[in-house]
Amino acid sequence: MTSIRRFLVVVLLATITLINFLATLHGYRTSMAEADKLFDTKLADVAAVLAAASIDETDAGRSPLMEHGNIVFQVWFGDELLLSSAGAPDHPIAPLRPGFADENFGGYRWRSFSRHEAAGNRWVQVAERADLRFALAEKVILESVLPIILGLPLVGLLIWLIVGRGLYPLRNLANEMSAKRSDDLSPVSEDRPPQELARLIHSINGLLRRLESAFDREKRFAADAAHELRTPISVLKVQVHNILRDSADDNVQLRNLEAAVERMERSVEQVLTLYRTAPEQFAASFVQLDLAGLARQVIADLYPQLDARQQTIELVGDTATMQGDTFALQTLLSNLLENASKYSGTGGSIKVSVERRPGVTALTVEDSGPGIPADQREKVLERFVRGDGRHNDSGVVGSGIGLAIVKHVVDIHHAEIALHDANFATGLAVTVLFPDLEKPDMKTVRRELGSA
Repeated sequence: MTSIRRFLVVVLLATITLINFLATLHGYRTSMAEADKLFDTKLADVAAVLAAASIDETDAGRSPLMEHGNIVFQVWFGDELLLSSAGAPDHPIAPLRPGFADENFGGYRWRSFSRHEAAGNRWVQVAERADLRFALAEKVILESVLPIILGLPLVGLLIWLIVGRGLYPLRNLANEMSAKRSDDLSPVSEDRPPQELARLIHSINGLLRRLESAFDREKRFAADAAHELRTPISVLKVQVHNILRDSADDNVQLRNLEAAVERMERSVEQVLTLYRTAPEQFAASFVQLDLAGLARQVIADLYPQLDARQQTIELVGDTATMQGDTFALQTLLSNLLENASKYSGTGGSIKVSVERRPGVTALTVEDSGPGIPADQREKVLERFVRGDGRHNDSGVVGSGIGLAIVKHVVDIHHAEIALHDANFATGLAVTVLFPDLEKPDMKTVRRELGSA
């Protein structure tokens, strides 16, 4: 069932049609029986009129009466045919006994009535063609049934309109739910809803309240945990640095401890970033910006890190104006470039491409690292999941949250992301396609991704 309205219209119209058919069939049979009674009464009346007429031997022969009608008659005096109408046979229409009978003559089926007048020893027989009386009765009945049949489309239209009006509150509820922003967990309005929808609206509002409470707990936990961890991690980092500085020898264990502290600090910063890049934080903060200029700025900020690893980086692209959130896109670029730097290793190569395509702005970050196997590229976009290829081959320590943050920023901008092979001998390329928000064309976005 794809449409409640269509289902109700079809079922109701089918039910009405079936009921009308059964009622019409019953009415047809009843009406035909009543019509037979009326025609029989008419035959009896005609016979009574003929019986009351003064007919004697001088009137014998064919009568011009009813010459062109569908009724024939005979008047018998004993066994002698005294008078008959045109079309009547020479023999008795029916056996000479009082009452109705059905007989065949002249190539037709006839309904007959015989009346005996004992005073004059006369028999009056009247007959009517059964096919003509049936056709006349059927015509009258069908003319009364035809408006019912022709009215079914009108009934269907009225049902369609009435059902549509009845489903209006449900349509309003659906429109209100679809118009809600991703960060809008406010209750659905309950302005005198229909009894059938009141329970549904109550359940939806209860679900929204539980979702809002769960999201609040998650955000508070992430923010509070990251905030509380920042201070002791900073103190620990300073202490480890002081110990290393005062240590005469290069202590490997202290170096490992320093790396672990840095990793912990990075994880806390990632959690904070992940919290700050939730979609509801940026719903109304999009501005006009140049993605290529933003990439140039992020590269400049990270250049000391790249230079320390003797890595080369290339930015290809001119001005590419789009709608977006500056902080979120900076976070996306930083994560992609830091990942590319970490996994490219010393002397590696990184290439950043920004270009305008029909309906989209395309950003691609490529590195010359070990890459990620094709069957794991979808998984690494999830939180705390790292690809086996990078993890095992590069030996780089990470939290597995960087690409998850990238995916969040992509979702915020209603963009699409794809991971594929880099144009280097080895490595990974990440392509993000940002649709034009004024006239988004997701078919173009997906087609571009397919050709990436």
